[in-house]
Formats: sequence, structure tokens, C-alpha cells
Amino acid sequence: MTHAHAVLRALAAGALLASALAAAAAPEAAAKRATGVGSAAPEFSRKDLDGWTIDLGALRGRVVLLNFWATWCSPCLSEVPRFAQWQRTYGAQGLQIVGISMDDDEAPVHEAYAKFQLNFPVAMGDVKLAQTYGGVYGLPLTLLIDRGGTIRFRHGGASDLAQMEHEIQGLLAERR
Repeated sequence: MTHAHAVLRALAAGALLASALAAAAAPEAAAKRATGVGSAAPEFSRKDLDGWTIDLGALRGRVVLLNFWATWCSPCLSEVPRFAQWQRTYGAQGLQIVGISMDDDEAPVHEAYAKFQLNFPVAMGDVKLAQTYGGVYGLPLTLLIDRGGTIRFRHGGASDLAQMEHEIQGLLAERR
């Protein structure tokens, strides 16, 4: 085999590998696009820590702050007290905060719920629910969903809470 043939074979193998990797990543990329800003929030139904059902579809007509978090996540724990404050402040105007804990065990979630005096429902999450939202690859992940069920804002990691509150106020001011 000549050097030119070896180079062409290596290039072809590289292109084939790149194509295979792109195809393998396509479902994940499609899921992210399907659950990005401007798309309909996937509906789900889960039991919260008290055994009540959280049904995202039943929350249409309300602005929903959907927060994926965990008790071992420092930025998450700095946000949840503010979320409880917002639930008190904006709940009557149509805000509903929903927490999805990505902890493996419910016990520390119950402890955090009591410690931070949370006043919004929290359910346990899992890989399937995370994949429904395009994958949760870092915590916290917060989605702001408008009254019509469309994801309008997506915040990953430690967020600017003043900006998020401004976005909530804007969504609450919109009428369907």
C-alpha cells in the first residue's frame, strides 16, 4: 500500500468514526432542541414528598418555575430559599414553583425541605425525567415555563436570581 493510499484510508476511517459519533449524539441533540427555549414543556406526573400528585399539564394557566436540584449541590441550596420567597410573593399572581430533586435518596431531601421551610412541591427525579427535558447535565437547572406551557427561559448552574425574578415578573404580566 502506498503512502497516499494509507492517508486516504486513515481519512476515510476518521470520517466514518466522526459520522458514527454524530449519529450517536443525534438523539441527545434532538432531545435538547425539543426541550429548549421556545418549545413545549414535556408533561409529567409525579408524587411529591407528601404523596400528592404533581401534574405539569394541570399547571397550564400558571407560570411554572421548574427546578432540578440536589441536596449536595451548593448553588442549588443557595437558590431554594429564594424560590420559597418567590412562591409566597408571586403565588397569588399565578407562579407555581416545582422542585425536582436529583438525589438518590429521599431522606436528605426531606431534611432540606424542612430546614429551608419550602412551600412548594418537590418530587424525586430520575434519569428518565431528566432525559425528557433534554438531559440534566449539571445542577441546578431551572426552566421558566409560561402560562401556555412553553419553555421561555433556561438557566443552568448558579444563576443570576435578580435576572430570573425579572423574567418571572415579565411572564406573570403576560396574559394568555
